[in-house]
Amino acid sequence: MGLQAITFILIFVGVLLIVEGVYLMAFGSSIRSNSRMNRRLSLLEQGKGHEEVLSTLRKEREQHLSGFKFPLFSILSKKAAQANVAFSPRALIAVMILVSAFSFVMLLVFTASGPITATAVSIVMGFGGVLAWLHRKAAKRISLFEEQLPDAVDLIVRSLRVGHPFANSINVVAEEMPDPVGSEFGLISDEATYGMDINAALEGMANRVDVPDLRFLSVAVAIQSRSGGNLAEILDGLSKVIRARFKLFRRVRAITAEAKWSGWFLSGFPFAALLMVNVTQPGYYDAVRGTVYFVPCAVFVGVMLTINILVMRAMVDIKV
Repeated sequence: MGLQAITFILIFVGVLLIVEGVYLMAFGSSIRSNSRMNRRLSLLEQGKGHEEVLSTLRKEREQHLSGFKFPLFSILSKKAAQANVAFSPRALIAVMILVSAFSFVMLLVFTASGPITATAVSIVMGFGGVLAWLHRKAAKRISLFEEQLPDAVDLIVRSLRVGHPFANSINVVAEEMPDPVGSEFGLISDEATYGMDINAALEGMANRVDVPDLRFLSVAVAIQSRSGGNLAEILDGLSKVIRARFKLFRRVRAITAEAKWSGWFLSGFPFAALLMVNVTQPGYYDAVRGTVYFVPCAVFVGVMLTINILVMRAMVDIKV
């Protein structure tokens, strides 16, 4: 029992490594190129025109939206859109099938699972592995966007104060900032160049990236365009608010770090103890496993442990 649980965990880790390895093999060179400059500038450096670059960036960001209409795949689609991964929806499905097949073979070879059980577990591992990988990519990209946004707003403020119009200030951010902010603002700049309302473009980016501070920026610009006022002063105040909020968030995260680790330790200790007991003494629970109370008690303990995890997570999950 314990050895099988360890095997399941190792197979799932292997699934995550395979997904990351396939992604790096397929898009490693473009990822390295984009790390030196943002994606938009990288495409422009290849000799593509602004219209072609705009079409390419739009296609990359909207290719996963078609998956929203399918209930199960919509979960992957939303994370893929937030992470802006280079995998197309078909490629994601192909990778899911690949890692599910890998899981199926590993389960048959290294565990005592039958074909039906191995099939069910491999499908869950394939979907869960891709979802976990996308969640990590999306969280990393959103975190980086939140960190870069105050600098982008400061660039806009300085550009407005020297007399540039707002559209040109957006283009300054697109040329000076790395990804993900650089390409996202570059997309707005190109959309405004080809006739799209800049407020609508900002709102579209806010919906796409799903960062609260970006929604504040979109709303501030939209209100100023209707009621007037000094946009530079408004955005300067917004930049200070974003920085103060980000600073407070880091302070809260530092203060709650010990509590979070304590919570994870206390939540994971019962499972680790159960695993060690099964590994060191496989027959430890044989005397009670056949009684009528074993399954109800096991279910009760599982429910209580789940409630324990949720409660401790809620206690340290402070919104800023």
